[in-house]
Amino acid sequence: MNKRAHHYATSVLAVLAGAIAVVSCNGPGTPGAQDTPTTGNVAISVDETFGPILQAQIDTFSKLYPSAHVQASFQPEEKVMLDLINDKVKLVVVTRELNAEEKNAFVKQTIVTRTTHIGIDGLAIVLHKSNPDSLLTVAQLADIFTGKVSAWKQVSGKKGLDAINVVFDANRSSTARFVRDSVTRGAALTQRVFAATSNPALLDYVATHPNAIGVVGVNWISDRDDPAAVTFFNKVRVASITARPNPKPSDFIQPYQVYLAEKTLAQLAEYPELQNYPLRRNLYIISREARAGLGTGFASFVAGKNGQLIFQKSGLMPAQMQARIVTTPKL
Repeated sequence: MNKRAHHYATSVLAVLAGAIAVVSCNGPGTPGAQDTPTTGNVAISVDETFGPILQAQIDTFSKLYPSAHVQASFQPEEKVMLDLINDKVKLVVVTRELNAEEKNAFVKQTIVTRTTHIGIDGLAIVLHKSNPDSLLTVAQLADIFTGKVSAWKQVSGKKGLDAINVVFDANRSSTARFVRDSVTRGAALTQRVFAATSNPALLDYVATHPNAIGVVGVNWISDRDDPAAVTFFNKVRVASITARPNPKPSDFIQPYQVYLAEKTLAQLAEYPELQNYPLRRNLYIISREARAGLGTGFASFVAGKNGQLIFQKSGLMPAQMQARIVTTPKL
């Protein structure tokens, strides 16, 4: 991928924003002491699509606050949400807000949840290195994912590859849900689809099966300073995508930060070369913590300056940073 336009700050400030300054009425040395925003233990559940980036957040937070112990469970989205509802964890990291059924469950528990927007993610479409069909429209993706198009020769007319195999990271994952909701628009997925056991397993499968097409969160392949991400990126080919009708080759884009950043209709009209990456989604922290404990402290860290810089370095678009459009005179 292209080099990033911004440099990641190599040191982080030892100050958390907002609620992190609020401590519990019981200090850590008093009887019945509870955790505070920077001390104690808290269990969280994370959409496994964001394993690398959330582990980086936890590692940095723990180095700043050695008495803070964040135990994360990385799982498919459905299990993550059940953990929150069943009070197995105090907060979750997911790509959607609560639905009506989940809101009702918390109402019955008399729990007031808090949702914080922390970033914007892009789903990368990954192919085998030998696949020549690396420019795909959203309409073509819909046909592939529903089985309307079942062979690669139907995509571009090029011969050499046979039936298309679609692979997701896990059953009931957020990536599969996104594809059903936003790409196939509720239509059933092709019968030639299966779930790998993990995102690394998905990338390995695509790297060794020329007919495969996979969907993976961009943070698995975008951090050029992470040796694992570089290894994964070098194994596969990242497709370029567009939602534009009758596109030119220059219309196809990959999930770089400039395309993940939200652009207004006015900006898109003024700068026709810009577009929003079609497979982008918001990232949230949802908390059920009733007091300013360690969960609140960690959430404040991720949503604050330091956590947002970690997102920026990883290739995701931070929620608290805006893209700046710079124009240069044409020669």
